[in-house]
Amino acid sequence: MTTIAFSADHAGYLLKNDLVKAARALGWEVLDLGVHEGHAVDYPDMAAALAAALARGQARFGVLVCGTGIGMAIAANRHPHVRAALCHDVTTARLAREHNDANVLALGARIVGSEVARDCLRTFLTTEFAGGRHTRRVAKLSQAPLPEPQAE
Repeated sequence: MTTIAFSADHAGYLLKNDLVKAARALGWEVLDLGVHEGHAVDYPDMAAALAAALARGQARFGVLVCGTGIGMAIAANRHPHVRAALCHDVTTARLAREHNDANVLALGARIVGSEVARDCLRTFLTTEFAGGRHTRRVAKLSQAPLPEPQAE
């Protein structure tokens, strides 16, 4: 069974809990990295915990939830093996997987409701990377330093 890791700050705590249940209902093993209560934590620490779990191979995918999803996505993308995508609907969730081979879904608990978030999760987990022309582009995301942009 494939594992998905979840991590949230205090603003994303309730939505994270809802998404954990949804992932289990879809048949996924869950690694819940917290926060496990609604107490204040720093979102960069929660994103780093998820990035570390992915690096250790404890999960194939991850979900990060904070108030807007922005801070979590920024913090997670500092790790070269993470491709976190901030999604607001099923279209962005689908394209994040299809075109960007995103391995982390970032959501804003103050931006999207539970039903939309569950739809994003379902779409994210069921969409395959399209490969093809996207493979070259995705490979460049993990290179350091980034190459100079080239015209197509």
